[in-house]
Amino acid sequence: MPNRPVVPSLDRRGVLRGSLAVSAALSLPAVGAAAPAFALSGRPRAAWGVQVGDVTASSALVWVRSDRPARMIVETSATESFRRSRTWHGPLLGAGSDFTGTTPLYGLPAGEQVHYRVTLADPADPRRTGRPVHGTFRTAPARHRDGVRFLWSGDIAGQGWGINPDIGGYTVYEEMRRLDPDFFLCSGDNIYADGVIEPSVTLPDGRVWRNVTTEEKSKVAETLAEYRGNFRYNLLDTNLRRFNAQVPSIVQWDDHEVRNNWYPGQILDDSRYTEKNIDVLAARSTRAFREYFPVSTLRAASGEGRMHRVVRHGPLLDVFVLDMRSFRNANSPGRQPDDATGILGAGQLRWLEQELSRSRAVWKVIAADMPLGLVVTDGATDFEAVAQGDPGQPLGRELQIAELLRYIKHRRITGTVWLTADVHYTSAQHYVPERAAFKDFAPFWEFVSGPLAAGQFPANALDATFGPDRVFVRAPDRANVSPMESPQLFGEVDIDGDSGELTVRLRAQGGSVLFSKVLRPGLVGQ
Repeated sequence: MPNRPVVPSLDRRGVLRGSLAVSAALSLPAVGAAAPAFALSGRPRAAWGVQVGDVTASSALVWVRSDRPARMIVETSATESFRRSRTWHGPLLGAGSDFTGTTPLYGLPAGEQVHYRVTLADPADPRRTGRPVHGTFRTAPARHRDGVRFLWSGDIAGQGWGINPDIGGYTVYEEMRRLDPDFFLCSGDNIYADGVIEPSVTLPDGRVWRNVTTEEKSKVAETLAEYRGNFRYNLLDTNLRRFNAQVPSIVQWDDHEVRNNWYPGQILDDSRYTEKNIDVLAARSTRAFREYFPVSTLRAASGEGRMHRVVRHGPLLDVFVLDMRSFRNANSPGRQPDDATGILGAGQLRWLEQELSRSRAVWKVIAADMPLGLVVTDGATDFEAVAQGDPGQPLGRELQIAELLRYIKHRRITGTVWLTADVHYTSAQHYVPERAAFKDFAPFWEFVSGPLAAGQFPANALDATFGPDRVFVRAPDRANVSPMESPQLFGEVDIDGDSGELTVRLRAQGGSVLFSKVLRPGLVGQ
């Protein structure tokens, strides 16, 4: 996307009583409360909360950050009392990982609530421990009759709209937490590494937006320390930390984790940057990303891994997380008659086709960090996403998507649904071959949501190559509408365990459902 200007029930989630008490005591630098006395005695603190990622029917990843060297210890239990618990000895957290660490959990019971607590111990004296931080999550179900419900969105702290204490910070996370989803899919732009957060911004109506600010958010991120600081920034928000303690995540990235509209091999022409090589910046951001999110295919210790992966959430759902950044070719007018690289790279495309063929899930959600048929520009002549405004036969990056859609049709792969964010409004597009220039595919739906904490923008034009019909759209008529002026946006997917039907709801902060669509299982295209 262009760099535009500026309740739970107690029986299931009661563990949060403990975690909220901890979060109140574990104040953060920007909030300004005094640190608890025990921290001054040299015991490690987990002031940034906890997270869980990539949950399956039997496994999960638990994340934490310490304020000093510490050994990570995780306890899990079926009850809040932890009367019968299992202990998992995690890694040593040190400066090399910015004092972050992830502990994998295996052999968990399917379809059950898991309570956990993370304790940080002094490496020199294991008896000296910090106060435990509590969290909870549900494992994926093992039975078809157990439904699945999750939320998705993206775009956090963009266009200069950061944590505003006057409106309670990122309050949309509290609303999402109260919906008690099985997990949250973040479709990219978890941070805006290229977006400065100023202390205040004057709105068009004269009101003043105030931001919590940090040193790392005072300039564009270039160093590893600055990228780390960008990921820490959002964790200053109490709503987000409380959300993370209750709702596991599936996280992907897009451009702003590195820099607006980036692609491999790019050399920047931007006076804000002293480091012009985007590959250097991307490597630093990737390291910080794997340090700050629990992602099953990324390994912080080895520095290896990949973003694209399948997260299997029981017999009803597989989530195919794409990486539309790391393997793409350069942004261009997109009129090439041959393009083997495209937006996914040849290897990732083969991987996706193979994994879709192997999937036995009723629904196959393709989590794309960019939309397919919306025209997203990069300057006057180049294009940033797949579509390039030419309504004819596929050209450029469209060729790769055409190959994938053809594969899905000819292999009769059922239940594919595309979810994305990126464009800072919400919409529903239905793609059918009768309207398309390229016709060798089965009908499918693409749903767009977001932002969570960023500016909203007018709707993008549609490209007719794959025949999209904009069935619903909610977007402002001017650029960069602040979160104070318009409700933030997220989507909900609810898969019924009895019928197998999948319902998509496009939501706005404040409780309203803007649009809903029910899809039936077992069909190649709808």
